Amino acid sequence: MFQAARLTQQLAREGRAEKPAFAASINSLLMLDAAVAAEVYGGVGGVKFGLQLVRDKFTAGLFAPSPAAGGGHGERKPALSAQADIEIARYVVSLIHLEGALRKRPEILAAIRRGIEAIESQMKFFEPGEAGDAVHPRLVDKLAELYTQTISTLSPRIMVNGEHDHLADPTIAAKVRAALFAGMRSAVLWRQKGGSRWQLLFGRRKIAQEAGRLLAEPPET
Repeated sequence: MFQAARLTQQLAREGRAEKPAFAASINSLLMLDAAVAAEVYGGVGGVKFGLQLVRDKFTAGLFAPSPAAGGGHGERKPALSAQADIEIARYVVSLIHLEGALRKRPEILAAIRRGIEAIESQMKFFEPGEAGDAVHPRLVDKLAELYTQTISTLSPRIMVNGEHDHLADPTIAAKVRAALFAGMRSAVLWRQKGGSRWQLLFGRRKIAQEAGRLLAEPPET
């Protein structure tokens, strides 16, 4: 979820995304029936970008209550890095809320599965993307369209902040939707594995330690 949130932020604010992480997150949408959680992302390496973010930001106090909430005349605005952290946290919390809404709509869940199965079948007819593409552009477009037809019909909708030129670019906008779609896949998996919003609020240290442990493991061979 954090990886997808950071990718969304990168795309909206910088017009780019970390390529290996973007590829792993997008491809996770096609892993409907993985045997274990790590398989969804092609192994732990597929979420290295997100694990580093969780380890670093949770250790630094991401999601901690603001000590200056409602402060007086001398209150300072958060630093840019703090604002970016708050934005990522907002995306993650929005994904968790949206997952709850999705659980109550089995017809949309069924439509998502049918749509992804159809996309998988259609993508067999396309040649691999150019070397510079982390994911085939056609796959991104199809996933973004499915997101619009399904997840975007739920409430509350996720409001993405960023640079107008990036958000107005159809290619980047499609990548943003696909990244958010991948975040929803992770939110569903998080819930299936027993995760909750309260764990993110009160279990930050334990989660950060586990992220650090996973990052310290030797890479898969």
